[in-house]
Amino acid sequence: MQNHHTEIPLSIDIDRLGKCYFDFRSKLGFRKDDKTLRDFNAICVNRIPDDEDSITGGNIRGLYWTKPDTTNHEEQRLEPVEEHLYTEICPEFKDTYVEEVYNLITSKYKLGRVRFLMKPPRSCLSWHRDPEMRLHIPIITNEGCRMVIEDTSFHMPANGNGYITDNTKYHNFFNGSEFDRVHLVATVLEHNCQMDWLDEVKYDTLCCKMC
Repeated sequence: MQNHHTEIPLSIDIDRLGKCYFDFRSKLGFRKDDKTLRDFNAICVNRIPDDEDSITGGNIRGLYWTKPDTTNHEEQRLEPVEEHLYTEICPEFKDTYVEEVYNLITSKYKLGRVRFLMKPPRSCLSWHRDPEMRLHIPIITNEGCRMVIEDTSFHMPANGNGYITDNTKYHNFFNGSEFDRVHLVATVLEHNCQMDWLDEVKYDTLCCKMC
């Protein structure tokens, strides 16, 4: 089985970040692209400068492809997001620890959208693929919270580090615990990580950059 993820040392204070998450969950609530679905719950951390619409509707979840029925025919869901334009932290997060974390990760990687993502207990995503890779910073989790990429299942512990995952492959995430799973998740557009599978990753408009 291939390794579709790698751990990145970041030394983030997970307790402080978790406290920020709870504070902003109370103040802002969750944004959803479809209010009838419980699988996807986001708090958007950044946006296109001065563009509130960039954190509404389909821009919250973003473009993906899935195989919804017995034919296994791939279908597109939602429209492309102009990830490279998401360069402004939302005003609510200014002068908070969230901004410190945001500045840290954007200094290391070229990122698109950054979101707190909550996965409810005993729930999962569809089997799907995304246009780009992701950086996960686990905040609230347990061993029953697992990501599956192709035929590989793994858990990402909340240890202050980040995890780059190859979401361009078909994947899923399930929360098998009995409490909310919370990650800070960023779209990765460019990075300098040494991962043996990165050479295979191709983007529609931007190839992966490695040092």
